[in-house]
Amino acid sequence: MVDSRVIFSSIGKIVVEEWLKSAEVRKEIELDAFVIMPNHLHGIVAIHGGEREIVSNCLEAERRTMKPKTIGSFVSGFKAAATVRANELRGTPGKSIWQRNYYEHVIRNEKELNRIREYIENNPLRWQIDRENPDRKISQVRSTIEEDDLYPWED
Repeated sequence: MVDSRVIFSSIGKIVVEEWLKSAEVRKEIELDAFVIMPNHLHGIVAIHGGEREIVSNCLEAERRTMKPKTIGSFVSGFKAAATVRANELRGTPGKSIWQRNYYEHVIRNEKELNRIREYIENNPLRWQIDRENPDRKISQVRSTIEEDDLYPWED
């Protein structure tokens, strides 16, 4: 981060490229707002399919299976593609670059969508108080911004 802007490393550039490539490779995916941060990313992803298919996929996800056209298969494929390229660049085959899991949230209405888009857009400006920032100052978070404003998808 330099002056509240993300400056991409070589691996950061790979992550951006693989994120954007996801919509080309997976026709059911539509990418919306996203931001790559120093140690995490935020993105809005729409998965297109019939309502019955989506409900079925959600039920399957509960059984911990990796079905196509699910958020799980998308995240897995994206992480795998970025990892392979990053490891080729670094000469570290097989090394993990991601945390094991990910956080997902179903956006239920336009108001929530716009609030989360705004959060994503402003995320670099808020890096100093982001809970993912290992150097953040907790007192700054409490005194300047309410937690609800920091993470709009949390109740």
